[in-house]
Amino acid sequence: MTPHALAQLHRRCFTSTRPWSAAEFSDLLASPLIFLISDINGFALGRTITDEAELLTIAVDPDHQNTGIGTRILERFVLKSVENGAHTIFLEVAANNLPAIRLYQKYGFSESSRRSAYYSANNGEKIDALIMQKSA
Repeated sequence: MTPHALAQLHRRCFTSTRPWSAAEFSDLLASPLIFLISDINGFALGRTITDEAELLTIAVDPDHQNTGIGTRILERFVLKSVENGAHTIFLEVAANNLPAIRLYQKYGFSESSRRSAYYSANNGEKIDALIMQKSA
């Protein structure tokens, strides 16, 4: 997927907070630490630094959610993280994003910390961020 396509899909998925721009995706993809797992209807973007992998963002087209695409992308993300040498995988998720939290828990992620009022929704609401991690 191109940075433009990633930004378009991200915008469709992240409607209550600021989505990432094509320029932001382009800058990230220029780094050798970044890896992309993509499907025609979704993607995950991550980075591996030494023995840790971080899921930076994951998105599935709203018209194709609850069809297993997110599960398959997350599975591929975990496999690629291990292939890249990660022993720990972590991510950050909005505390009110219950479908994502359930998916992450299904794959062994658990909350390790919380960032109070970390996200700002478009309506001004402050939302906590959960830091979740798992051993690879």
